[in-house]
Amino acid sequence: MIIKKLKDILNNIYTYTYINLIFSVIVIFCLLSLFETLSTTNGSANQNSSTTLIYKLSNDFCTGISIGLLFSPFYFILNYIKKHLGVLFIKIAFSLIVIIQFALVKYSSTTLVNLGADLIGYSISDIYTTVTASESLSFMYFLPFIIIPLLYLGIYFAFTKLGKKQILLGAIFTLLIIAGCIKLFVPDLSDSKYENKLAFLTKDIIRFERDKNIAKNIQNIKFKSEYPMLKPFKSTPDVLAPYFNITNEKPNIVVIVVEGLGAEFIGKNEYAGFTPYLDSMIPKSLYWENFLSNGGRTFAVLSSLLGSLTYGEKGFLELNPFPRHLSLINVLKANGYTTSFYSGDDANFDRKINFLDQNGIDNTIDKNNYGSEYTQTKANARGFSWGYPDAEIFRKALVETNKMKLPRLDIIQTLTNHEPFDFPEKNEYLKKIDTIIDTHENLKSQKGNIGSYKDIFACLNYTDNAIKNYMEAYAKRPDYKNTIFIITGDHRLIPIPQKDKLCRFHVPLYIFSPMLKRTESFKSVSSHWDVTPSLVSFLFNNYKFNKLDQTAWMGKGLDTAKEFRNNQGIPLTRNKGTIDDYVYKEYLYSSGELYKIKDNFDVERISDDSILDKVNSEFNTFKHLNAYLTQKDKIIPKSLNLNKEQGVHFTKEEQIEIDKLTKGLNPDQMFFKARELAFNKKHKTAILLCDFILNELPNYSDVRTLKGRILGWDGEYKKAEHELLIVIKRMPLYDDAYLALMDVYWWSEQNKKVIETGELALSNGIKNPEIKIKIERSQKSINNSKQHK
Repeated sequence: MIIKKLKDILNNIYTYTYINLIFSVIVIFCLLSLFETLSTTNGSANQNSSTTLIYKLSNDFCTGISIGLLFSPFYFILNYIKKHLGVLFIKIAFSLIVIIQFALVKYSSTTLVNLGADLIGYSISDIYTTVTASESLSFMYFLPFIIIPLLYLGIYFAFTKLGKKQILLGAIFTLLIIAGCIKLFVPDLSDSKYENKLAFLTKDIIRFERDKNIAKNIQNIKFKSEYPMLKPFKSTPDVLAPYFNITNEKPNIVVIVVEGLGAEFIGKNEYAGFTPYLDSMIPKSLYWENFLSNGGRTFAVLSSLLGSLTYGEKGFLELNPFPRHLSLINVLKANGYTTSFYSGDDANFDRKINFLDQNGIDNTIDKNNYGSEYTQTKANARGFSWGYPDAEIFRKALVETNKMKLPRLDIIQTLTNHEPFDFPEKNEYLKKIDTIIDTHENLKSQKGNIGSYKDIFACLNYTDNAIKNYMEAYAKRPDYKNTIFIITGDHRLIPIPQKDKLCRFHVPLYIFSPMLKRTESFKSVSSHWDVTPSLVSFLFNNYKFNKLDQTAWMGKGLDTAKEFRNNQGIPLTRNKGTIDDYVYKEYLYSSGELYKIKDNFDVERISDDSILDKVNSEFNTFKHLNAYLTQKDKIIPKSLNLNKEQGVHFTKEEQIEIDKLTKGLNPDQMFFKARELAFNKKHKTAILLCDFILNELPNYSDVRTLKGRILGWDGEYKKAEHELLIVIKRMPLYDDAYLALMDVYWWSEQNKKVIETGELALSNGIKNPEIKIKIERSQKSINNSKQHK
């Protein structure tokens, strides 16, 4: 009876149609996996690529069946309501699914990582910036998104015309058994590199939402103290002093964060040879060879390296408002240091400027501060460029630091070693790659693989040379002898295939200085979290600094053991919104799987339930702590806070009005709204809206200039001057800020300042003819005043 009913169901035309629709999805999934495998192996077939393809196809088949089961109720219910309605719905739904799968495969083929919950972590603006940096959004770019659903419907039509139910059902049944056996007996099948892209995205978003629920339940979380990370200052030992000659003068600190610099490219590691200068620095420095970045992308590096801070939900820099915290920036500034940040991109990206402003940085030099004497990286077909290449960033830093009071904290973040890997004299560097390969035994055996990523290795070589030129130029300065240089990578670059789950976080750490009295290499494990605690401990214990009784660092400080060991738990955030990796002693927990870390920092998958339970317990404790610290503002108490209040705090009534004004608007539309309100004499509401935008985007020059003008119109000349001077300092090539400030000075009868501002604009290369008109008007006014006297 049951078999007969089953046959009746299978013979039903709607059931057979649905099976065709599902199988067509599976075929598209498999074709996309074939495309991805061939594109990432450059079309060469070998045993590894064949195994990879088999594993991918098995996961694709299982995902297709799961999608079919998930959508089956909708299909049959809609067909029951109206004939063919279910077929139409499924065709549309499955067409969208194959488009999404194609987009995910395209992303993975470019970045060599699956897209997961980090999709939720980035703003639309940041996603657009990242995509346009690597892709040209032409008609040809979007053409595959039209072809893929048409191909899906074409395959479905072909299966329908084939009309051989038994063959199709038999094939599905056979493949189901094969895929099930592979999934059952091959544990590696669950590895993210073999997973179906849509399945991975769905699973990662579910994990993200689960972690959010942990964060939502912080009301029930209890810790031994209100500020669980608060500890006596002396609890972080001074491990650096034995290596230094101590002087009376406070040392300058230079922190160089190198984009994409993984440890694999340094020393004697797998891809070593392309960074000869950094290799030569190892025996001259304190060097940690088993060192970890806390983030798998750049978003985590500033807060981890400079603040030893936890992550929040999507990264510390995404928190708004920021919890109270200490950092290398605000601690050194409170002790007389001039603090500066240098980069070649827009400091608005990843909310870097928000974090820097919050910590009271004195100078932020980003792509908006470079003059005509600096050359920007070549723009792509759409006219997009990330900003200025590394050699120009270092050149700018050398020029600007000459003007600044000692002692200094200089933070330099490089940019070039990132998609699209364009930089000056690229062809010359590309020519050097073959020579480098031929002179390094470790590279010869990988010549074919390296050749596939030639532009990336050439880029590494360019960045290494830029660092060399910077260090050699700095060595000629009188302050060189009293400077400590810290060099590390933000994360291991992504587009070159990664050997395991840990190498994305494996970066080098150098501490170099003419003040070093001995050098050393360390095999012990430390992370970005440990740098600021050790540096602050060293400075406070050996120089005249203001007393600091307590700290709340996430790290314990750098471990200077020469042998391989790890004495702390280190949670890692692979992407925004993804905290799914944890280093515990000599173990790595990643996405539910356990790995043993070898002393060469390779990992191998193991099965040990007792260790897995221990790691899970510690990891969950951290997740609760992370939520509590950031959501409850419990990192440090007010008494330890060194940061001034940044931004504007709104009353409940103001926030209701803001929500009403900004509903459905992006920041540019909000600006136009504020400008319209200002022109309609609704100045108070316009400033409210400006403040709201500036809280999130403090470098939005048009908004701050508008606010300055409104304040000037209202006779608030000092406040207007303050806002407009901020714009000019951060964007010295923005003409409207000069014009607005000259108007404010004119309205307040400060003609000398009008002329001074105009002359500053002209010296910065501003060519707007109104500048000279306003200067002449003020000069005439001054002359008239003299005549009347």
